[in-house]
Order: sequence, then structure tokens, then C-alpha cells
Amino acid sequence: MAGGVGVRFWPYSRNSMPKQFLDVLGTGKTLLRSTYERFLSICLPENIYAVTNQEHAHLVRQQIPEMNPEQILAEPMRKNTAPCIAYASYRINKLNKDAVIVVSPADHLILKEEEFREIILKAADIAKTQDKLLTLGITPTRPETGYGYIQFIPDKKVAKKVKTFTEKPELSLAKKFLESGDFVWNSGIFIWGVQAIIKSLEEHQMEMAEVFEECVPALGTPAEAEAVENAYAQCKSVSIDYGIMEKATNVFVCLGNFTWSDLGSWSSIHELSSKDSHNNSVTGKTLLYDTRNSIIRSDTPGKLIVAQGLNGYLVAEFGNVIIVCEKDKEDQFRKFVTDLKAMQGGGEFL
Repeated sequence: MAGGVGVRFWPYSRNSMPKQFLDVLGTGKTLLRSTYERFLSICLPENIYAVTNQEHAHLVRQQIPEMNPEQILAEPMRKNTAPCIAYASYRINKLNKDAVIVVSPADHLILKEEEFREIILKAADIAKTQDKLLTLGITPTRPETGYGYIQFIPDKKVAKKVKTFTEKPELSLAKKFLESGDFVWNSGIFIWGVQAIIKSLEEHQMEMAEVFEECVPALGTPAEAEAVENAYAQCKSVSIDYGIMEKATNVFVCLGNFTWSDLGSWSSIHELSSKDSHNNSVTGKTLLYDTRNSIIRSDTPGKLIVAQGLNGYLVAEFGNVIIVCEKDKEDQFRKFVTDLKAMQGGGEFL
């Protein structure tokens, strides 16, 4: 899934170049490219599909030039993750009714990739029965309030029955989750047989299933784009978590111990970046005085940033935007983008 806009990562992530198409951590690869390469050892390249907004399909082609254009599924509009997954699932089902699908966001960081591949393969083997919806849960290392949580019924099986989903809890509740031992972070990575997910769509998102079923004759033909546009126009905007996972009774979680981050905020970037002796993540030419726990970043050659007396700030220059704000106030970035949309001429900064 490569269709997000990365609002919480503005102004680095823009409408024209969302974060999945950026080399966020300076590794030499974009997040999309890293995700693609992560799956090459467990999936044939011709079986990897990217679903993205049609305005970004050219970026997928640029960054994964070896991907056949037919493997790039272009969404005509953003309707959240359920329609995105439905589109890909009906497309894949037309090719292989026994397929096992792994759904992965294109903009996540995963380290210890061998452990990741190992649990994916175990989950995929379970999913072959075509009767379970599986997700990956990450063993929490802190009472994080920015992630969703999954509660499971403890047992010795690889796939554990899911009991509850909780979205972004308050800190006090997150601490209780951590102490209980039967809660994991919701990674947003799913594994299921194509028949299992289509059956769940038919049961819990009947209208969505019907409009995509109508598309099937056109999928893989020149008529696909028009058919998919008609389908999306009739779909409600709904996440796969709310639309399917929280409603279905055949949901299981496989626990992963690999390092994972959804890179959803500047705080997560700071946490994962290399830092100086004062815990600052620094890029470009800077002079820092009594400054700590901050991100100081300039991507423009020949420009100097001087900062004094800051603690926990983001000071950065990205193209036509200079931003100075507290890096941990994640909701503020959504407000910045909302206010820009309402501002006359604000669109040029998005």
C-alpha cells in the first residue's frame, strides 16, 4: 500500500512527494524501494503489486523500474485502506483463487529482516487454509500512545486468537497494556488467503464487495481504469481495521520481535536517526548552542542554521517552507496542513 500522503511528516512529505517515496533515514533507498526489496526473497517479483494514487503511479515506476506497469494499481481517489485492499484482492483473485496475500504499508521501517521474513512465512503457511485473517503484532517496548494495540488470548500457537483492538490509548492505559503482557502493537501488516478476505468483505462490507465484483470482467483489460473509478466513486472511505478486522471473528495475530516503526511522526524519525552528544539529529550545516533533543535539518546547500536554547524542537527547511515547532506535538502537524488548505494560496506549500 503506497497511497498515503504523510500529513504528520509535513513539510518534508508533500502532496507531490509523500514520505513513502523519500529516503527518510538517509539509507540511500526510499521507503517504497526498501519495502519492495524486503519481499523479493519470499515472493516472486511478478507477484508483487503496488497500490497507489494515480497521481503517484509515475513515482512507483521510477523507483521500481523492474515492476511491470500492470503490477501498479492506480487508485482514482483516496478512500482509505479497505477499498485499496479490496481492489488488489479482486485483481489477484482473478489471477489465482488460491493466492495467499501479504498486505504491507510501503512507508514502514523494519529491521532484523530475517526475523520478519520468518514470521511472514509462518503466517502465510497458516493462511493457506483460506479461513483466517492474520495480522502481525509487535512486542511493545514502551507505553506508546501513537500506535494501535491488539489484545490476544495467550497460547503456544503461532497464530493467537485476537480478543480486542484498541486505537491509540491514553498513556495510563498504554502502561496497563504493557504490564498485562497480552497486548501487542498493531503493525498494519496483514496475511490472508484471497478467499478469506473476499468472504470477509462480502460479510462486513457488502456494498464494497458488490461494486468490486462488478469490476472483475474489466480487471486486467483496457477497461480497468474506468471500472475502478466507478467502483471507488461508490465506496465509502473506511479503514480495513474498522471495516473488517474489528468486526470479523476469525482474526488471529502472529507475534513479531523484529524492530518496527510506522515512521508516522517527527518523533519517530528522531528516535531512529543517528544523534550527536546532546541527542540532536542534525543534517546540513549547523551551529548549535545549548540545544538538545531536537531535529535540526537543512536540505539546501550553502545555507547555515544557527540554533540556541532549544529542547525538543524541529527546526528545518524544506523547499519553500521553514518550520520551527515542538517535534513531539504530533497533532499540530495535522493542524498546520488543515490551516494551509484553508489559507488563500496555501496549496503551493502542501
